[in-house]
Amino acid sequence: MATEVAFKVDVCNHRALHVGLPSLLQTLDRAGVLATIFVAFGPDNSGKAIRRIFRRGFLTKMLRTGAVSLYGPRTLLLGTLLPAPMVGESAKDLLRAAEKSGHPIGLHGFDHVGWQDGVARMDVSALRSSYARAVVRFEETLQHPPRFSGAPGWQVTDLSLAVQEEFGFAWASDTRDGPPFFPLLPTGAVRTLQVPTTLPTSDEVLGSRAARADELARFYDDRLREGELNVVCLHAEAEGLQLAEWLVRWLQVLKVRGVTFVSLPDVVERERERASALRVAGRAIPGRSGLVACPEVAS
Repeated sequence: MATEVAFKVDVCNHRALHVGLPSLLQTLDRAGVLATIFVAFGPDNSGKAIRRIFRRGFLTKMLRTGAVSLYGPRTLLLGTLLPAPMVGESAKDLLRAAEKSGHPIGLHGFDHVGWQDGVARMDVSALRSSYARAVVRFEETLQHPPRFSGAPGWQVTDLSLAVQEEFGFAWASDTRDGPPFFPLLPTGAVRTLQVPTTLPTSDEVLGSRAARADELARFYDDRLREGELNVVCLHAEAEGLQLAEWLVRWLQVLKVRGVTFVSLPDVVERERERASALRVAGRAIPGRSGLVACPEVAS
């Protein structure tokens, strides 16, 4: 198998969509690389993330990543001192143009902060409502139903994975680390294939002090898994704005190395027949506060 790189882009808030995404798309388009884009719908309650300040490691990460300059001071007040604007619904023309140019677009939840901080407490009714509201707004914006989904903050539960199955997505990217797999729930394996993100995000790298901003291209190149699928998650508010430079440099290096750039929907078609069923559990990741969903691999 050739060394493959697939880029996914998470668009988590209003500024990321309207300011970061256009710039990031220009970077990718100049390199001739397509990315799979996950867009949040519903209100941008970014300011409510301040409740995580009591979570271990959150404040340290915010300081190390320069969150105020990364997200913008206005974004950090949305949903608290400032009204919460709608995210995906507010950029119909931009998203339709991106999709028309070859970048597949899917869901990244309804109310990104509300899901990331609250999914563990959601019952079946709340989960169905969250998905349903996002699906309706997606269809109104892009004129077709979403074909895939990615949970905000890689936060899922067995119950949310079971509810997700009801919406008939072809696949999802809710998890971290490892090859594509089918989540194994107490009731059995679901049919929605998971394609995990395999490399850390740039904010995690900076937050854990694994590298400085000017070292990110080398950091990622050193951790590229030869002869495997490498799924890299970019954030529109990061790689589209303050952290754009490292990505430009790394794309140039990847071109020289001759890696194969692949689309996640294409990966799904190839991997579906050989994917295993694995349980999902929370795991700590350096540079990220709290736990994220990962497949459990037998030791």
